Amino acid sequence: MIKICVSGSKGKMGARIIELADRDPEVALSGAFDVDGNPEDAVRRCDCLIEFTTPKATIEHLALCEKYKKAMVIGTTGLSDAEKGKIKRSSRKIPILFSPNMSVGVNLVFKLTEEAAKVLDPGYSARIKEAHHAHKKDAPSGTAKELARIIKETGRGDIPIESVREDEIVGDHTITFESPFDKIEIAHSAKTRDIFAKGALVAAKFTAGKKRGLFTMKDVL
Repeated sequence: MIKICVSGSKGKMGARIIELADRDPEVALSGAFDVDGNPEDAVRRCDCLIEFTTPKATIEHLALCEKYKKAMVIGTTGLSDAEKGKIKRSSRKIPILFSPNMSVGVNLVFKLTEEAAKVLDPGYSARIKEAHHAHKKDAPSGTAKELARIIKETGRGDIPIESVREDEIVGDHTITFESPFDKIEIAHSAKTRDIFAKGALVAAKFTAGKKRGLFTMKDVL
């Protein structure tokens, strides 16, 4: 059985991960903490830390995982290039799964978008629209940035992203390829946060068994 620890336990994502972990016979919740907790003690007791918090907190907890040789699943978005560099360096010592979106469905959308961008000729323009709840701090979303990166790597230029922040939208992403003759859309709409929480638990089971390395949900799937 894998012992997991959840950071940001009082947040919406943290609470869902904890609830779903309680129903999963393959994992045991060995610790959970928020800004007012003791992260070092909690990390020390676990096999894998699941992190959906802020960039600053994520890097602080990364240092603890490295110190105690613990696996880490990172779903935090809004990280700078320098912070991503720290994650990459730490992965030489511990196993880390870092993904802008833990949803199996969204990772399928990543693949479909890559295939569409490769098949469609440059006459098709590409754009992305994403929508999240009004409380989400970063914009564009990490998922939208990853979609833009995937499309750009096929040889296209910068991809425009429209971000919407309103109400309690869990997460919507639409990728549009348009030519003078037709329009193709790939879309994903999250109904509940459980798709991300379930994905995080799957990621934790995968990562906890590794010695070191930097992984994504593509490796899990």
